[in-house]
Amino acid sequence: MLRFARRLLSNMPESTVYGGPKPQTEGRRVTLNQLRLKHRRGEAITVVTAYDYPSAVHIDLAGIDVCLVGDSASMVVHGHDTTLPISLDEMLVHCRAVARGASRPLLVGDLPFGSYESSSSQAVNTAVRVLKEGGMDAIKLEGGAPSRISAAKAIVEAGIAVMGHVGLTPQAISVLGGFRPQGKTVCSAVKVVETAIALQEVGCFSVVLECVPGPVAAATTSALQIPTIGIGAGPYCSGQALVYHDLLGMLQHPHHAKVTPKFCKQYGRVGDMINKSLSDFKQEVENRIFPGPSHTPYKIGEDDVDGFLKELEKLGLKEAAAAAASAVENLEKIGRSSMETPAR
Repeated sequence: MLRFARRLLSNMPESTVYGGPKPQTEGRRVTLNQLRLKHRRGEAITVVTAYDYPSAVHIDLAGIDVCLVGDSASMVVHGHDTTLPISLDEMLVHCRAVARGASRPLLVGDLPFGSYESSSSQAVNTAVRVLKEGGMDAIKLEGGAPSRISAAKAIVEAGIAVMGHVGLTPQAISVLGGFRPQGKTVCSAVKVVETAIALQEVGCFSVVLECVPGPVAAATTSALQIPTIGIGAGPYCSGQALVYHDLLGMLQHPHHAKVTPKFCKQYGRVGDMINKSLSDFKQEVENRIFPGPSHTPYKIGEDDVDGFLKELEKLGLKEAAAAAASAVENLEKIGRSSMETPAR
């Protein structure tokens, strides 16, 4: 019996306890250990935001490493000018939708403004909800004030993985005076590096560097043993992040143009395609082109049609019966016409 148990155990990886988790294979969830391994190898880490099921599915299929459910949803989904208005309950709705759509990337949920600043206890409670109710694997919080560092430490000690965020922290625009890049002076640049180090020391597994000069990002990345994720921070980070709607060029509305950052590269013009498709739909409906026979798939048999017409007449609905009879005749005529049209 002991020999049999040893044989079973010998099939498990040495790092595995109680039979799980298994080694990462394609299609399985990205883990913190995998991200650390990529970082040690010097391989770039990819991060993209998602806010709903469809965007999560696309990110999953693309093989993106980390899917961030960002409080940027406040701006690109809800139409606000800042990230401040979005609530924890709204964020949890986004988190759950993304968790259903993305089975592969590591899922990180933002702690929204007002949900973690009061105390470390509040921060831990919010983080627990993001994992338990939102289905996330980790959380992200902004800033490097002593209270934020304490909050990050408390969350890590509660057994929850934390991604830090320094540089431009959009939740602090009231103090920063708007969406302004950071690290452009000696004092500000040193603060970025020191804050990132402080977040590492309390156990953060990664730090986002937003809107800082390239040399500051390079220095921060060099000073840390954990990965840095740049967004508007130049090429000297361990990985890069972009907002889903921004990189796809999805929104062409003036509001979105106002909130789209300068550092964003558009890898597509999806918004133009969406606008054209909606315009084409409107035109075809107004011209009675859509739906045609190929998009009217549900049929009713001849005997049932006759019976249906008779029942309508019994009910005194002669005009309805005439409309149904006309529809049958027209659909048959269109069907015959399409069959007679030679293929090109």
